[in-house]
Formats: sequence, C-alpha cells, structure tokens
Amino acid sequence: MLGIWKRSVAIALGLGLAIFCTPIWAAPPVAQPGALNYVEGQVSIGNQPVTSRAVGSAILNTGDVLSTGNGRAELLLTPGVFMRLGKNSAVRMESPELTNTRVELLQGEATVEADVLHPEDRILIVERGATTQLTKQGVYDFNSDLQVVRVYEGRAVVTQGDQHVDLNKDRQVALNQPLKSRKFDRDAVENSDPLYAWSKLRSEYLADATASTAQTYLVDGGSWSGAGWYWNPYWAMYSFIPGDGFFYNPFGFGLYSPLYAGYYGGHFYGGHGFYGRGYARGSITRSAPLAMRSGGGFARMGGGFGGGGFHGGGGGHR
Repeated sequence: MLGIWKRSVAIALGLGLAIFCTPIWAAPPVAQPGALNYVEGQVSIGNQPVTSRAVGSAILNTGDVLSTGNGRAELLLTPGVFMRLGKNSAVRMESPELTNTRVELLQGEATVEADVLHPEDRILIVERGATTQLTKQGVYDFNSDLQVVRVYEGRAVVTQGDQHVDLNKDRQVALNQPLKSRKFDRDAVENSDPLYAWSKLRSEYLADATASTAQTYLVDGGSWSGAGWYWNPYWAMYSFIPGDGFFYNPFGFGLYSPLYAGYYGGHFYGGHGFYGRGYARGSITRSAPLAMRSGGGFARMGGGFGGGGFHGGGGGHR
C-alpha cells in the first residue's frame, strides 16, 4: 500500500507540474470511430506504415485495413470503446458510423474494451464469417487463428448463418463447429495471452490520462462539455471522460468526471481508490451508467468546442 501511495503522490505532483508549466490547449487531432489512439512497433494502414506521430490524426475509413507486424495498435470505436490489435494481426473497417460501427478481424487477435455502451450503439465485430454484437460493457477477445470469441466481462450475441448464441462472462464459442457457449479457464488465458495483459496495461494508462484531463479542466477551466473523448496532450492520446460522476471500467480502474472530482476537492489520487487495484473481477457491476447518459460523443480540449457530437480537430501530429 505504501508503494502505491508513493507512486500516486509522484504522479499527482508530476501532473500538477505539467499543468502549470505546459500550454494547456494544444490543437488536438480528429476523433471518430476508427481513429488511431496508440501505436507501438510495426503498424500500417494499407501499405503505409504509421508511427506514434499519426496517433489521433490517422483515421480508418470504410474499407481501410489496419495491420500489425511486430507491433500493437489501439483504435477508438464509439465513445468509451477501444479496440486493440495484437502482433501479426489485421482488421478492416467495414462501417465507421457512430450508430453502426462494424469492424472485421482478418487475421490474428483483437480485444475490445467497452467502458460504456448506449442503447443507440451498435458495435459489430466480424470474424471468420461470424458477427458478434456487443450488448454490455465489458472486455471481449477475438482470435481468428484459434477461431474463437471470448467474453471476459460483459455480454454478446454471436451469429453465424442461421445460428446464434448468447455469450456471458467467462464464456467462449468456437467458430469452426456448431455454435455453443462453453466456459473457459479464464485464469489460464489471462496468464498466457500477451494481448490481454497489454490491454489491461493500456486500460490503466487511459484511466490515468482521464484523471489528468479531468484535473486540467478542474484547475484551468476550458469548455468541458460532458461525456466523450478528450485529447490529452501530455499523454498524446484521447481519453474518455464520464459525464457527471465516477465509475469503474471492466478492468477495475476508476474514471472520474471533472464534476465528481470538483465535488470531492479534486482528489484524483489516493483516498478514492482511483487505480482500482484489489477490486474483484466483475467490478463493472459497481459502475454508474447514469453518469454516462448526459452528453456523449467526441469532443476536444480547448476553448469553444462543445460536446455531444463529432468535432473537427487540428492536423494532429503529421
């Protein structure tokens, strides 16, 4: 506990210095379904290699293929939903519409972290001819090489031809045989799957970035306008900020809105369990979905930019 407290204090102090020593309202890139939010190693869109300089400004349009070699990548889908690609993997954007987001896994493995899903969201992942619709906040895994769909947390409906199956927490389905929900050894998979471990780490970083972004609004003001994606120049990526409260994401890390932080005196680190360490699996059930219902959409940090929809960004890091 002492180690966590020391790390929390160090990060808080670092963020405080960054806030007061760095220009706040850097021109952010564009945010919409298919926006690239993180890159490491060998990553390409079509035949064009991309690097971290393309984060936020590179967008997958209809038909575009994102692929990895010895690398990983993270995409924004709808607000609060992230797709992450493992090594030697590829996805094609079938539809980047906000209410009809459809992505096909062509090879390799991808996970999806859904921190919030609205009734209007329709997120579909295609793999090996099967279509999976996400119906609840959670963590999902799609593995084209193993031909399986897994649900770590949440609920999904998998359809293949005239067959369909409902998948709940800790269940999977094999796509190379008649569809049937089966329990899988979650601990064994978590401990052996590098993409799951990387996704959990990315989720923690995103929670840290959300706290940093919310703290910036609390300390420096700006046109914060409700739930949505907000560009954080210090972390060089988009983070998701809740509308008016606090909740735990499916990995157990806490997400705060500026209103919640302001109510509690801006204490993002320590005292409120921000990092979520020690929370049991299934902490998504302790979430506060009402906090997400005010607003929603893509926004950007900076004066004069409202929320509740898509907003154009600067040229990014090209």
